[in-house]
Amino acid sequence: MAKAKEEVIWITGASSGIGKSIAIECARLGYKVVLSSRRKELLDKVADTIRESSGEALVIPCDIMEETAIENAVQQIIKEWRCLDIVIANAGFGVFGSIENLTAKDWNRQLQVNVTGLALTVKYALPHLKKTKGRIGLVGSVGAYLPNPNVGAYGASKAAVNSIGQTLQVELMGTGVSCTTVHPGFVVSEIARVDNDGVWHPEQSDSRPSNLMWPTDKAAKVMIEAILKRKRNYVFTAHGKLAVWLQRWFPAVMRSIISKGAKPDS
Repeated sequence: MAKAKEEVIWITGASSGIGKSIAIECARLGYKVVLSSRRKELLDKVADTIRESSGEALVIPCDIMEETAIENAVQQIIKEWRCLDIVIANAGFGVFGSIENLTAKDWNRQLQVNVTGLALTVKYALPHLKKTKGRIGLVGSVGAYLPNPNVGAYGASKAAVNSIGQTLQVELMGTGVSCTTVHPGFVVSEIARVDNDGVWHPEQSDSRPSNLMWPTDKAAKVMIEAILKRKRNYVFTAHGKLAVWLQRWFPAVMRSIISKGAKPDS
């Protein structure tokens, strides 16, 4: 897809999974890519991959649970590359457990990362995006639209992301800045390997249906295309679209399907 030269794209949660694949794909398209997450050693590896293919990458570690870290990251981007054209707020994780068993700590961490961190990422990027009439990409989930047994906090956070995206689409009218909220279905990621405290467990298995899982590189292409085309809301994967459609028109059927596949909270 054609684009202006020297455009800068900032991706949070870029050290692994979807974020990593988005970064590599954006570099392939010719963007200057800013990589952020908590794990600098992994960001450096992604940056090396991009540079080996003659792309440009800037590593700025950032914990989106810290507002000052987000603000400082944006300032560093502008200092190094002087502008910001696209931000993709991808950083996030999932808290696991039934509503009955989740603690205040679980809820606070889930919402602070997936909602507050995402909103503040947009907040500090927006003054610079307005100068370039840029684009915002928010990474939601099909779970924003569905019942989510044992991942209710995650579903609630993604429903909030969906609401933030719709609100931004109104607030940004006339500014030239677009906001796209993308809602993936099952995509290969590390979400099942991060516990409720945000600790990564690489040995942890993923219980999601492997036959429905999209590879991250395929998902990244679809997500970037939607953002570059300035779409508003975009649900993808065939099973994701079907699930959202069933929930809208036949919610009892969807509840029945989901309840049969739900595992008891441990």
